[in-house]
Amino acid sequence: MADGNSRFGHVLTSLPKPGGGEYGKYYSLPTLNDPRIERLPYSIRYLLESAIRNCDGFQITEKDVENIIDWENTAPKLVEIPFKPARVLLQDFTGVPAIVDLASISMRDAMDRLGDDPGKIDPLIPVDLVIDHSVQADVVRSENALQANMQCEFDRNKECFAFLRWGSMAFNNMLIVPPGSGIVHQVNLEYLGRVVFNTDGILYPDSVLRTDSHTTMIDGMGVAGWGVGGIEAEATMLGQPMSMVLPSVVGFKLSGKLRDGVTATDLVLTVTQILRKHGVVGKFVEFYGEGMSELAVANRATIANMSPEYGATMGFFPVDHVTLEYLKLTGRSDEKVEMVEAYLRANNMFVDYNETQTERAYSSYLELDLADVEPRVSGPKRPHDRVALKDMKADWHACLSNKVGFKGFGVPKEQQDKVVKFSFHGKPAEIRHGSVVIAAITSCTNTSNPSVMLGAGLVAKKACELGLEVNPWIKTSLAPGSGAVTKYLQKSGLQKYLDNLGFNLIGYGCTTCIGNSGELDEDVAKAITDNDIIAAAVLSGNRNFEGRIHALVRANYLASPPLVVAYALAGTVVIDFEEPIGKGRDGNDVYFKDIWPSNEEIAEVEQSSVLPDMFRSTYEAITQGNPMWNQLSVPKAKRFPWDPNSTYIHDPPFFKDITPTPPGPRSVENAYCLLKFGDSITTDHISPAGSIPRDSPAGKYLLERGVQPKDFNSYGSRRGNDEVMARGTFANIRIVNRLLNGEVGPKTVHVPTGEAFRVRCCNGGQALTGYIIKRKKEFRRYKADGYHTIVLAGEEYGSWSSRDWAAKGPMLLVYTHHIIAISLLATENLQHLFDKIMPSGVKAVIAKSFERIHRSNLVGMGVIPLCFKPGEDADSLGLTGHERFTIRLPSNVSEIQPGQDVEVVTDSGKSFFTCKLRIDTLVELAYFDHGGILHYVLRNLVKQQQR
Repeated sequence: MADGNSRFGHVLTSLPKPGGGEYGKYYSLPTLNDPRIERLPYSIRYLLESAIRNCDGFQITEKDVENIIDWENTAPKLVEIPFKPARVLLQDFTGVPAIVDLASISMRDAMDRLGDDPGKIDPLIPVDLVIDHSVQADVVRSENALQANMQCEFDRNKECFAFLRWGSMAFNNMLIVPPGSGIVHQVNLEYLGRVVFNTDGILYPDSVLRTDSHTTMIDGMGVAGWGVGGIEAEATMLGQPMSMVLPSVVGFKLSGKLRDGVTATDLVLTVTQILRKHGVVGKFVEFYGEGMSELAVANRATIANMSPEYGATMGFFPVDHVTLEYLKLTGRSDEKVEMVEAYLRANNMFVDYNETQTERAYSSYLELDLADVEPRVSGPKRPHDRVALKDMKADWHACLSNKVGFKGFGVPKEQQDKVVKFSFHGKPAEIRHGSVVIAAITSCTNTSNPSVMLGAGLVAKKACELGLEVNPWIKTSLAPGSGAVTKYLQKSGLQKYLDNLGFNLIGYGCTTCIGNSGELDEDVAKAITDNDIIAAAVLSGNRNFEGRIHALVRANYLASPPLVVAYALAGTVVIDFEEPIGKGRDGNDVYFKDIWPSNEEIAEVEQSSVLPDMFRSTYEAITQGNPMWNQLSVPKAKRFPWDPNSTYIHDPPFFKDITPTPPGPRSVENAYCLLKFGDSITTDHISPAGSIPRDSPAGKYLLERGVQPKDFNSYGSRRGNDEVMARGTFANIRIVNRLLNGEVGPKTVHVPTGEAFRVRCCNGGQALTGYIIKRKKEFRRYKADGYHTIVLAGEEYGSWSSRDWAAKGPMLLVYTHHIIAISLLATENLQHLFDKIMPSGVKAVIAKSFERIHRSNLVGMGVIPLCFKPGEDADSLGLTGHERFTIRLPSNVSEIQPGQDVEVVTDSGKSFFTCKLRIDTLVELAYFDHGGILHYVLRNLVKQQQR
C-alpha cells in the first residue's frame, strides 16, 4: 500500500527506464544519506521502507523510522514498531472465519451503534484468498481420482464456497483463487508474489501477512512475509498496522554445494535442527554467502517454508540473480523482471554476489557447508526430530521401546516383532509395527520444487523398469501445489510411472499434510485397531505430530518426494536402505542405489521439461474458475443473508456487546485449572482441523441438526460456524491432560470432587452430554456463579499452525457467556450433572513458552498469556492443577507495562509465584484494554472519522 501523505515525501524519487520515461516513483533509502542503513540486514530494510512510505505521524511516526534505522542499538532493547504489509493472503480454512467476521451483522451493527458507517468494514489493501484446504484424499489409485475428489470437495463445501464467492464480489480489493487451482504457498510463489508493487505510480517492495504459519515460503523469493493469526489479519485488512517487536536477525552463511543424492528436503531438515538448537523464536533469519549461487529459488523456498518448524518469524533470502531467473521461469514478463531489478538495485535491496559485499550487521551468526548435509527424514512425531537414513532402523527400534513420548511408543519387547495377517479385498496381506499404510507426495514445502518432484518420477521410472510394485493396501497419493507440476511431469514422461505405482493425481491442495488423508481401507483400519499396530505414514509435508495425519497412524515421517516413493516400495520404515527394498521381476534383490537418480539426471530432465509457458498457461486460467465454481448460486446482496439453520456459516457473536468505551483490564479470581499440559501442545490439540468424531460434542451438535456422519466433513471446513468450533475446543483425541495422570483423550477433572469428565463446550443453553437441557432459564442460574478457569502448560504452547480458533474458542466462551461443561462420563441424575457444570472460559494460560502467533492470538482475544520464570514450571513449583489461582491486574491499563512481572496467588501449598506477562507491546496492551484487537480497530475507525 502506498501512502501519498508520508512525512518523508522529500525522499520520493523517480526511477527512470533505460529507454526513456520512468517506471514510477519510490521512497529512496539512499536519499536518507544515513550510513547506518548500509549495515542493516536486507530483511530490516523492508521494515524501514514500509515505515518511511507509510509514516503519517499518527499510526507510524518519525520515531518509529529512527528506531528501525538504529536497529543495531534498538533491537536488543525489544523496541516496538508498527508494520504495514503490502497485502494479506488467506486460505479457505482461515479465510472463511475472517470473512465471516467482516460480513457479520454484529460487526456492522457495532459500527452503527458506535456512530459510524458500517460500509467501512472493507479491506483497504489487496487480499488474496486461495481455496486449497478443503480437498481430501477420498479416492486414490485411480485415473478418475482428480475429478472424483473435486466433486466430493464441492458436495461437502458448496455452502462455504458460495460464501467465499459472495465475499469476492461484496468486498473491494479481494481476489478468490477457486478450488482445484493449487496450494496457497505455491500459488503465491509462482503467481501472486509481486516482488515489487507498482500502485498508482508508486513502487514499493512486496510484503505479505497471512493466516498460515508457512507464509514464510515466499521469503525464498525475496518477498518479506510471515504468518499471523486470522484476528491480526482482519485488523490489517482494515488498515491497522501490525505491532511487533523489532526483531533480532540471525545471519546464516551458506557455503559449498549439496552432494549427489542429497535433496532440498534433507537440507531443510538439517537447517531446522541447527536453528532450533541456536534458538530463533521471534527472530528473523537471513541467509547469505557463496553457497547461495548453488541454491535455486525452489530450494530456498523449501527452507523458508519451514520457518515455523525452526521457530523463526522469517527465513529470508534477499533478491539476487537467481531470483530473477526464477521469475522468468515462472512466466513473469521480461518488463516486470527488469522493473524488479531496477527498483531493488536503486533502493539498495538487491544482492549482487559478483560485486564486493558491504559487511552487514547481524545479531548472531551461523554457518553451514552444504556438502555436509546427508539424506534424512524426521519423525515419528515432530518435524525437528531428524533421523539419518542410515540410522532409521535403529531409531525405530529405540522408539518402539522408549516410554510414550515424542520419541517413544512404549511397546513391550515381546510384542515388537508381531506380524498381523489379514485379508485385503480377499487377498492375503500382512502388517507389523512400522508398516507404511500412507505414502503421500503432497504439501507446498516440496511440490513447488521441480527437482524433488522429478526426482520422485525418476525413482518411480527405475522401480517400474525393474519390476517393483507398491503393496495395494498402502494409500498412495499425489497432490501437487499447482497445475504446472502436472504439466512438467507429463512432458517428462514420468507421470505414467508414478501412476503405475499408485501415485495418481488426486487433487491440487494440501490433503494429507493437513490431515485430509481420507479414510483408510476398512480391512487395513481393522487390522491396525484390533492388534494395536504402530502403523506409519511417510509424506513430503511439513507437519507430522501425532493425530494430525490420520487418527489410526501414530508414526509419521517427513521425507522428500523421492523418499516417499522409496518407502512406499519398501512397505516399511524399518529399513536403512543398505538392505534390499524388494525383488525385481528377474527375482534379484533391488537396492536403494538401483532406483535413486543422480543430481545430473534430475537436472537434465528439469532443463528440458520445466518451461515458462507451463506456468503462464496454468495461471492465465486460474481466476476463470472451473464449471463447478462458476455455477455456484451466490447472493447478490451487499450484506450477506445469514441462514440461522446453516451448520457451515453462522453470524458470530463477538461484537454484540461492544460499548463506546473500552472495558479495561480484567483480573482473574479464584480460577480452577481446566487443563494441565506438558510440552509442545499444538494448536491442533487445542482446536483440531481434522475429522469430527460422531460421539464428540461437535458431532452430537451436527446430528441434532440432521447432518449425517458421512457429511460431517472436518473441523477446518466448519470454521465459519462458531457453534461447531466452540464445541471443538480441546477436542483432539490425542491430547494428554496431566490432571488425568497420562490418560489420552479430551477429558479433564472436576477439581472440587476429583471426578473425571469429558471436556465439552456448550452453547445457547444446551449441554452436549447425551442430555439435552432445554430449560435455558435453569441453565442461566449457573452462569451467575461462574468460575474462571486457566490452563497450565510447558514449552511451546500453541505451536505449529496459526489457528485463530485455538484462541477464539476460549474467548468465545468468555465473551458470550457460553459455558464449558465438564460432563459426567456416567450418570443418570440430571441434577447431579447440573452440579458438575463449571461455567467458565479460559481467562489465562500460564506456560513455559508460547509459539509466537498463538501468543499474539491469545492477546487479540483477550486471554492473558503468562510465562513461568526461567527454570520454573508447574512441576518445579509443586502445582498439581488442583489449586485455585488468582491473577490480579490494575484496573487502569496505564499502570501495566509490557512484559512486567505478575504475581499469581494460589490457595494451597506455595502461596504465590511470579510470572512474566507476555503482553509484549504497548499496542497489545491497548488491545487487551479494549477486550480484543478487533474491538480496538472498530473503536479507532470511529475515532478517525470523528477526528
